[in-house]
Amino acid sequence: MSTHTAEQNKPMCVLMIGMAGAGKTALVQRMNASSRVSGRTPYLVNLDPAVLHLPFGANIDIRDTVNYKEVMRQYGLGPNGAIVTSLNLFATRFDQVTSIIKSRSSEVSEAPSALEATAADTEAAAAASAKSLKHFIFDTPGQIEVFTWSASGSLITDMLAATLPTVVVFVVDTPRSRSPTTFMANMLYACSILYKTRLPLVIAFNKVDIAPHDFAVDWMGDYDSFQDALDVEGRRSDSYMNSLTRSLGLALDEFYSTLRAVGVSASTGEGMDDLFSALDAASLEFTETAGAERAAAASALLSANSEREKRDLERLRADRKDEVPQASDHRS
Repeated sequence: MSTHTAEQNKPMCVLMIGMAGAGKTALVQRMNASSRVSGRTPYLVNLDPAVLHLPFGANIDIRDTVNYKEVMRQYGLGPNGAIVTSLNLFATRFDQVTSIIKSRSSEVSEAPSALEATAADTEAAAAASAKSLKHFIFDTPGQIEVFTWSASGSLITDMLAATLPTVVVFVVDTPRSRSPTTFMANMLYACSILYKTRLPLVIAFNKVDIAPHDFAVDWMGDYDSFQDALDVEGRRSDSYMNSLTRSLGLALDEFYSTLRAVGVSASTGEGMDDLFSALDAASLEFTETAGAERAAAASALLSANSEREKRDLERLRADRKDEVPQASDHRS
């Protein structure tokens, strides 16, 4: 098995983030169904304490730990404040979640591969490998800012990234993004999430069964095409907003080149193969970049410790030199 293939087969954490109504939860269920069809069973985690119904059975559910309505009543909070507080309470015990993830991912990594098996059990080993756990999928609250910009959201993201390769999927409502202004609002949020989390990001243009995402790919790859769309919208919208969007589009033009964008449909399952391929590539990117960063950080730490030991040793030697004459004077 090649190194590239081995890295692609490593389990990964997938954080589903997106505007309210973009279809995050529905897409999680579609990923769940598609994975099971291919012989893999993902590990699903619900981080939304206020959701009333989940279309999938969560392996870990924040609602089993924190009572959202009780938090609202006890602390006298509104809906969003109660969600933030519930996440904060859950984050204090998130080390238990990462322990479970480490345990499950270790079981996968320790399972014998088809290449390690004997001729007699090659077929059984291949079947077991196909059914191995690959995705830990985290469904976040519908209020995007509650998770993205909260202390608990940052803590959860950092703990996951320290445990396994972690990728962010930013889900976009494609039909609502046909307006250049709305499209730009989504891209600004994607940009902020990318630099806030410092994790590989995949943009999933959802609901392509209603509206194809070709226009979005075109706008991301051709600034002139986006300008033309703005000119059309500018004839019937506020001129200031049109001018601001034009400037932002120019500023983000280079940002698009670093993104992976796929079109998917949580309803029909269209584009799921493209999404999983993008996740594999993003996971590999995480392994390469994070590995280099961690190695650099470890080297810097060792260097700092070495310098500190040198200073301590020199200080000790200096102290001993000062003590020797004093001891001689006392004996005389």
